[in-house]
Amino acid sequence: MKVASNKLSDIYKYYLTNLLRVYSDNEGAILLNRLIAFFAEIDSYKIPQMLDDVRVSESQLLKIHFGVKDLLKHKPLEYILEEVEFYEMKFKVNQNVLIPRPETEELVDLIWKNSSSSPAKPKLFDIGSGSGCIAICLSKLLNADTYAVDCSKEAIKIAKQNATTNCAEVKFIETDFLTVANWKYLPKKIDIIVSNPPYVRKSEKLLMKPNVLDYEPEKAIFVDDENPLIFYKAIADFAFKNLSEKGKIYLEINEFLAVETAEVFKSLYPKVKLINDLNGKKRFLLVEK
Repeated sequence: MKVASNKLSDIYKYYLTNLLRVYSDNEGAILLNRLIAFFAEIDSYKIPQMLDDVRVSESQLLKIHFGVKDLLKHKPLEYILEEVEFYEMKFKVNQNVLIPRPETEELVDLIWKNSSSSPAKPKLFDIGSGSGCIAICLSKLLNADTYAVDCSKEAIKIAKQNATTNCAEVKFIETDFLTVANWKYLPKKIDIIVSNPPYVRKSEKLLMKPNVLDYEPEKAIFVDDENPLIFYKAIADFAFKNLSEKGKIYLEINEFLAVETAEVFKSLYPKVKLINDLNGKKRFLLVEK
């Protein structure tokens, strides 16, 4: 390491210079602030005022050093820190689970704001739970009897840890939802079904950045171009048989396939509504039985 000393001022100057080879000025500064704040255990907003007065330990400096090396390889900061904040809760993440996005927070918020029409203790089922962020948040917000399914043993392990950390009761089920024979292991008479399934076509990889393509689990993101709505078709069929009388389905969807996704459900359900995200993109689908 060539950093002059373990003073924050020297650390910040040296590593920001390195990061700006890959990132914009603003992005590089934000990433470095968060990295230093996490490993040096300092509130990020205090760092600019502490640059000349604070020194970090050798072990902290080493963690910052290797964190910057990973950032230069486009590794997502959330995987470096093994932590992400979602809906004001903290979740453990690693490369076995997708990093939760702001759009998914919007999905949780949408369900929460529409919860007045739900039963006092609704039965909720999250399909493709990943880190468990959706199921855990809604379990607490709605006081829901919550179930969640994922085909990845590693993802289920992380999700269970997150449920414990956030004091949430969620029944996690490890099975392949796309296999109809496995539906017998899944809950029945469900009041709310929610899912953020894989929906990005493999042909859309050209639009993705290296931090996604090189690190996040491909099976949690991409679907084949030949059958891009495979999960939505399965959800539509499963829900038709297992949704309660006034049950609802909330889905995060591919903005480029919004109309096609809605059509999958219109053949089975009387109420199907596309909803825009905060950026004006058709990102969510609300289906009512």
